[in-house]
Amino acid sequence: MTATSTTLVTGATVLITGAARGMGELYARRAVKEGSAAIALWDVDRDRAEALAAELDGPRSRVRAYIVDVSDREAIREAARRTADELGAPDVLINNAGIVRGALFWEHDPERDIELTMRVNSLAPMWLARELLPAMLADRSRPKRILNVASAAGTLANPRMSVYAASKWAMIGWSESLRLELAREGHGHVAVTTFCPSYISTGMFAGARGPLLTPIMTPTRAARAAWEGMLAGRPIVSKPWTVKLAMALRGALPTRAWDVIADRVFHVYSSMDRFTGRGE
Repeated sequence: MTATSTTLVTGATVLITGAARGMGELYARRAVKEGSAAIALWDVDRDRAEALAAELDGPRSRVRAYIVDVSDREAIREAARRTADELGAPDVLINNAGIVRGALFWEHDPERDIELTMRVNSLAPMWLARELLPAMLADRSRPKRILNVASAAGTLANPRMSVYAASKWAMIGWSESLRLELAREGHGHVAVTTFCPSYISTGMFAGARGPLLTPIMTPTRAARAAWEGMLAGRPIVSKPWTVKLAMALRGALPTRAWDVIADRVFHVYSSMDRFTGRGE
């Protein structure tokens, strides 16, 4: 099933995690612009989420903020029920929430870094999709979409990014498997798109340097590519073009040869050496 933004987003209920800032905010603004009937903004930042909801709420689109810690499975379950009761079952799910911890693996705190990263980046999208999918599968009145925001880090190993990379590898594997299951079981009205961008200038990766030929993308450019890919039901959206190039080279070359090229030519392996993040 194909659908334009007019038929897919107009009148739809959209749920966005990590919606209070960065690309999540851009997705919310795009949903309002394209006439979504209701938009659920999930975030842990109450002030920013509620301020954005108040700004975007209007006669065409009901916009509500839900303060949700997506690392907590019970919190996801309760918030999903509240969202469905108040706004209706979501037609579009954007799994955008994510965190990054940049350090050598043995420097990570087991709970604050390793477990939390896996919960937010990998488990939360699965838990939330599991809550919403039964209603999505049952309702064939309009196309449904799931956009899973992964990362190029989920396609290539990188020093000082082991836990983040692991979480995004997990997301990509789950997202692609879910897409295949839906198609195989005859649920063609539900399409899954996995977004695999390189570094984006949201502040989340402050200090990181883009590899050779891979400029750090603006949030506007990245969000537009992900949104348009989601509407079209594309399985994977990789940006910029060098992400696909690196994946092809990594698959074609012996590991040691790729290590040399990634390190000395493309400077992938040193891209996180000056990472600071948001400092939160």
